[in-house]
Amino acid sequence: MLYDYYRAADRDAATSRPELGRAVAEHLPGEPVFDAVDAKGIDPGVGLGKLVGLIRGVPWSVDLTQSVSVYPPPEGAPQSEEEWESLPEDSPYLEGPGIEELPAAVRDTLADVDDARLPEIAGRWAEIEEFTTYGSVDSEYLLTVADELVGLARRAKDNDQLLYCWL
Repeated sequence: MLYDYYRAADRDAATSRPELGRAVAEHLPGEPVFDAVDAKGIDPGVGLGKLVGLIRGVPWSVDLTQSVSVYPPPEGAPQSEEEWESLPEDSPYLEGPGIEELPAAVRDTLADVDDARLPEIAGRWAEIEEFTTYGSVDSEYLLTVADELVGLARRAKDNDQLLYCWL
């Protein structure tokens, strides 16, 4: 699954043109441009959550990242089985994309990590079950992703922005 992490000034900016990926090389005129990281296979709850746990020196738990769904809008979500069944096949509630807002604590954990620790953390991150179940994951790739996420988090923190995940 694709996961693009990016920063935005607010939820309105974060959810602009939700059908478009965030970490794209080329943009068409009129498309929003995001400062984003392509993090294939690294979901906000477990993959990113385990990185946050390693940085903090705590075991992973489901509440480490506590992202909030901002798209499709939760207030418009179907409330009954009948409403779910009547959704069109291309409804974002069924097919996505989705956008999750990450809390400031996740941004700050990433932004504040000592760069000298990243190689060791990425090496340990490469050993998590989610990455090793289907074969080994290149720890250099994960170091690159971790470094990019840290840079993104620092830019977000410097600009008083939050991090978001497009999935």
